[in-house]
Amino acid sequence: MPAADSPRPPAPEGTEPEPVASGPEDQPGAQYRYHRELFPALHDWERTERSIVAFTGERGPRGLLGLDQMGHFGPQGCDLVADAVVAWASGRDRGAGGDGGGDPVDLCELGSGFGGALRYTLDRLTDLAVRVRRAYGVELVAEHCAVSRRISRAQGRTGTLAEICASAAAVPLPDASLDVVVVTGSMPHFPEPGEVLREAGRLLRPGGLLVLTEEVSMTPDGRTASPSFRATHPYGVFFTTPLTERERQLALAGFQDVARLDLTEWATALLAERLKVVRIFHGSVAGIYGTASADLIRDTLTAARAEYLAGRLLPALFTARRSDGHA
Repeated sequence: MPAADSPRPPAPEGTEPEPVASGPEDQPGAQYRYHRELFPALHDWERTERSIVAFTGERGPRGLLGLDQMGHFGPQGCDLVADAVVAWASGRDRGAGGDGGGDPVDLCELGSGFGGALRYTLDRLTDLAVRVRRAYGVELVAEHCAVSRRISRAQGRTGTLAEICASAAAVPLPDASLDVVVVTGSMPHFPEPGEVLREAGRLLRPGGLLVLTEEVSMTPDGRTASPSFRATHPYGVFFTTPLTERERQLALAGFQDVARLDLTEWATALLAERLKVVRIFHGSVAGIYGTASADLIRDTLTAARAEYLAGRLLPALFTARRSDGHA
């Protein structure tokens, strides 16, 4: 932390300015500490999986109650992402004069965390008859990558899914090597979201699809999140961006056909339902994840929902295509 008389560091590109007291943090360390507090049980994956199976009777992403790093929107948010990919793939195949079978796609999630959202989304795409040839989860925190690899190996996914431990703004994949890039709720964890969107543009083939779920990452112009929200979504771990700035970032990254679906009503109702589940099954959730984690999950969802109701955060789904002439 800088001394009290040190000059205030500039806010990361496109984000709200942080209080002087917060200072810039090492992002891998900041993200690791926060998520370790929220989901310590996932670092002991084998024991946690046994507890989940005993409670839900299910293995795999669907058996994790939507609480394993699947963000504020949980599996329902992943369903929105999968549906957007299906719509894009259907349009692409029709445009190519195909028979509807569809060519396989190469897909990447930026900010994949423990991989729960990516694994769930891949399963959902399979159910919806979209073939994924190769999938990558790009995650900055080495410990998260290690846990994700263990889970993927345990679920037999090593043939099509690979975890890449790297910054979402510097992905070690070739230019124009992907058909789809998704971000399922990780936008607030990127201190320089414009750079991440530019990287998505670099990775996508011409006409490729970008899908973003904006859960707690976007504010109306001229507004910021409340201090009560920051109690569970701390500076240095969560960054927000005004709506107009996000739209500018997408344009600078070379995206066209940008569409924003306002999810305020949907997200407010969804978080109410997720909170109901957490409260009803609090004892079981605490038995799996620990009491502190169960309480923090509850408080995190409560704070986000309050921001939606107050209009201080704008939950949304963005879809966009990489410009055919994007360099």
